[in-house]
Amino acid sequence: MNKGRRFLSYAKPYSGWLALAFSLIMFTTLSINFLPVLLQRITDDVLRNDASPLDERLDQLLHLGLIYISIAAVGYVVRYLQTLLTAWIGQKIIYDLRLAVFRKVLRLHQGYFDKTAIGTLMSRVTSDIERLQHFVTEGVVGSIADLFMIIGIMGYMVWFSPRLSISIFATLPFLFVLMYFVNVKLRNANRDIRDRQSNLNALIQEDLTGMTTIQLFNRETSAIEDFEGRNKHLRSAYYDEVKWFSLYFPTMESGQIVAQLITLAIGGTLIMAHSDLLTLGTLIAFLAYLKGFFQPLGSLSDKVGSFQVAMASIERVFDLLDTKEEINDRDDVATPEGIAGTIAFNDVSFAYIEDNWVIKNLSFEVEPGQVLAVVGATGAGKSTIINLIGRFYDVQQGSVTIDGTDIKNFAKHDLRTRLGYVFQDPFIFTGSVAENISLSTPGVERADIIRAAHTVNAHTFIEAMPDGYDTVMNERGAGLSLGQKQLLVMARALAQDPELLFVLDEATASVDTATEILIQDALAKLMSNRTSIVIAHRLSTIRNADRILVMRHGELVDQGTHDELMANDGYYRQLYELLLHSPS
Repeated sequence: MNKGRRFLSYAKPYSGWLALAFSLIMFTTLSINFLPVLLQRITDDVLRNDASPLDERLDQLLHLGLIYISIAAVGYVVRYLQTLLTAWIGQKIIYDLRLAVFRKVLRLHQGYFDKTAIGTLMSRVTSDIERLQHFVTEGVVGSIADLFMIIGIMGYMVWFSPRLSISIFATLPFLFVLMYFVNVKLRNANRDIRDRQSNLNALIQEDLTGMTTIQLFNRETSAIEDFEGRNKHLRSAYYDEVKWFSLYFPTMESGQIVAQLITLAIGGTLIMAHSDLLTLGTLIAFLAYLKGFFQPLGSLSDKVGSFQVAMASIERVFDLLDTKEEINDRDDVATPEGIAGTIAFNDVSFAYIEDNWVIKNLSFEVEPGQVLAVVGATGAGKSTIINLIGRFYDVQQGSVTIDGTDIKNFAKHDLRTRLGYVFQDPFIFTGSVAENISLSTPGVERADIIRAAHTVNAHTFIEAMPDGYDTVMNERGAGLSLGQKQLLVMARALAQDPELLFVLDEATASVDTATEILIQDALAKLMSNRTSIVIAHRLSTIRNADRILVMRHGELVDQGTHDELMANDGYYRQLYELLLHSPS
């Protein structure tokens, strides 16, 4: 489907309101365009009618004047109501589209975010939608109103004087050819603007996120140079847009002057020749129509620029909406009431980038209630195991099962509801402490939040905060220590009450000894009676695991208990001794 027609399909739920808006447009067109008819009658029947008595002419002037004022007042009131109605419809359409875009972003697989800059996505959800909002509320229905006005005026002009109407028809072909040419150039310029704006936003987002690193390594000059380069490209694209758009109004004004000269030449000649084909009132009315004709035509030309901006944004928004969702639910998904917690990898191979295997032929099984530790050097594929269990990515070869059921047979929402995650880099949302723990999950009450915080040893420092559980956190939890953030995230996971399976990822990394004691105690409570997979970092976690997987270059090179692996005197022992002698 053409993207423009597809965009207009969002107006379908409001077709009744649009019909009312079009009715108001038609009424406004007929009423406003009738005013020059009254001018013609006032001129010919009153001002130049010497045959009638003065009193009768004055009464007629008053009568026509009141009709003129009444029609103008009603017409402008209706236009005001039509403007409000179309703005309301436009806001409804944009609301639906913005919601559709955000829902789409939430459904996209993790691999899409790995390849797409956050700044680029921000441009789609904010800048592009804002441009469409301006276009819908002021452009679409406004353009239709202008078009109706132009058609109405042309009809009145032909009715008044077919001969004088040639002044309009002689200029329109030239105007339309030029507008078409400029529109093509404008569309290309606007596409460049959107692309370059997106690139600039992506750079800004990246630099702001990495500001500490930039300042630490004195990269300010390099960052400024990168910004300046992209900023120049954006300026150049805007200049191209202004260059082509600037042709519109001089062309409109030139067309209006030419049409007026043709009208005055033809009309003036007929009047001076005392021709019965034209009266002075008709000429005055025609000149009024001529001015009224170019006003909506100029407005329409102005909206053409907005249209080109909108088309570039429409392309980008619908490209996002058409992005393939690679992690989908099957039609016959399994929704078991409960799970025992047996996790199995069956000859699994996976690559983030095609043929660059991160995991190769991996097979293992975790029994219900067991704690499985996964160790290995950076890049060994440890975190990928976690991502695959939650179906943030789908395996290319083999299968991952829970209680013997392939996880692809679970609904994503149902699967992830059963999983609890505690990551090394805990994310804190802007909002209160209580909101960060509950995540507005239905059924999680205040008592559940406090109970979870008590369990993971977070209640004490939360109560010490200015407003306790109602303390509003800044972006990413600024002001909290890493350990406090980690405890909050553990409380969050416990409050969701994940079913038997709890997945952890180096949760005790980079904290001091006192905080580690609190976290280890919290972890022990969290893992109680839950199948747990730990991306092991701390020695205590490794030693206490029921079983350990040893990963190297994406392959499982050994597995067993700590004592068994140490006795083998292999790769695991090397890793363990490195951890033993590394500073904590």
